[in-house]
Amino acid sequence: MAETTRKQPSGMLAFSIMWFGQVVSLLGSSMSSFALTIWAWQITGQATALALVGFFSFAPSIIVSPFAGALVDRWNRKLVLILSDLATGLSTIAILLLYHNDALQIWHLYVAGAFASIFQSFQWPAYSAAVSTMLPKQHYARASGMMSMAESAAGIVAPALAGFLLTVMGIGGILIIDIVTFVFAVSAVLFVNIPQPTQSEAGAQGKGSLWSEAGFGFRYILARPSLLGLQLTFFMINFVGSFEATMTAPMILARTDSNSAIMGTVQSAMGIGGVLGGLILSVWGGPKRKVHGVLGGMALSSFFGGILMGLGQNTLVWSIAGFGLLFVLPMLNGSNQAIWQAKVPPDIQGRVFAVRRMIAQISGPIAILIVGPLADKVFEPRMAVGGAWVEMFGSWVGSGKGAGIALIMVLSGIVGIAVAVIAYGVRVVRHAEDLIPDHQDSPSSSPELQAEPA
Repeated sequence: MAETTRKQPSGMLAFSIMWFGQVVSLLGSSMSSFALTIWAWQITGQATALALVGFFSFAPSIIVSPFAGALVDRWNRKLVLILSDLATGLSTIAILLLYHNDALQIWHLYVAGAFASIFQSFQWPAYSAAVSTMLPKQHYARASGMMSMAESAAGIVAPALAGFLLTVMGIGGILIIDIVTFVFAVSAVLFVNIPQPTQSEAGAQGKGSLWSEAGFGFRYILARPSLLGLQLTFFMINFVGSFEATMTAPMILARTDSNSAIMGTVQSAMGIGGVLGGLILSVWGGPKRKVHGVLGGMALSSFFGGILMGLGQNTLVWSIAGFGLLFVLPMLNGSNQAIWQAKVPPDIQGRVFAVRRMIAQISGPIAILIVGPLADKVFEPRMAVGGAWVEMFGSWVGSGKGAGIALIMVLSGIVGIAVAVIAYGVRVVRHAEDLIPDHQDSPSSSPELQAEPA
């Protein structure tokens, strides 16, 4: 068995193989998501329906994250990655069978999304922790940049390809392609060596029952104000960012009379921006002071994804906004990921990263539940032609279908920029990299350095 392990690719080669598997898998997933979004909008015509698809595909993973993180640290991380991919593939198979038998309904997307989401809660901490054992510290941001490229490359190709394939083979054919790409991703993980971490002092201290280990991540972050401050900032930015992300497709579809070609063009522009942003990050490695990449990225993403996207009323402006948003996100997320991978010992990253994700993203499902009804019942009627708010905000976003959603996005972008600016004024956030030692430089159990940063 040991001989087999030695022959498997390791290091950057292993990561690159695993990364390529994700590129292929993400292409299939993005095509399915695009096709099912069009299908859901056509049969419901409501922003709430699309918001609920997002909610059920997201919320369960947040709820079970602490337990998933504890299990990731207990189990073989390679096995966890494989099982989470297989579970996602099973949900796609279920949707395919329902569609093939003319039985697919909108609530089926909710159930399938929730099932896949539970298993996805294992994948993110397992993947992040695996990278920490596969690569040295100086490559953390580059690895994050490569993953951003993978996600964005799928965003370029998937909309146009899915739009073409919808006319050739329909949703069923696209779902079959998605299933094949999952198999490819699992095969790539099987092919490489993913080392298990050695136990750190913090890891030994955190051993206990599943309940105790699930709570360890909370205790670890609460003992380090800088890490907590970073995640509370993400909590707020993800709240308003979820408004923007959830409403982008409904706004474009509403303002273009469900024109899938225009939506595909915008999504492709977003993908191009993400590929370039990820490519630059993978070569550059991000700013020396990672916190500047985090907070600066938050402000810029709020401008592009909220303000400019909402103010736009044509394909060109939406495409520019989408390009800018996805160009900035790799720097934002890659800088943040590099901070956490450098500060948290690899053997406890499953627990800590799962709780980190929970703190940062639990605001997302709340926002998704709020924004759909808010758009359909409050903003859209008041921004319709002759609506009560048109005189006040019509010069910003116009009036008619989609104008109320656009106004939500503009207001969300303004709030997002304010969050980033305020966070710069908080010392424990601004100097997070100075206040917490790297795990290879200092004992991992040290809660937080007391010295003032230079």
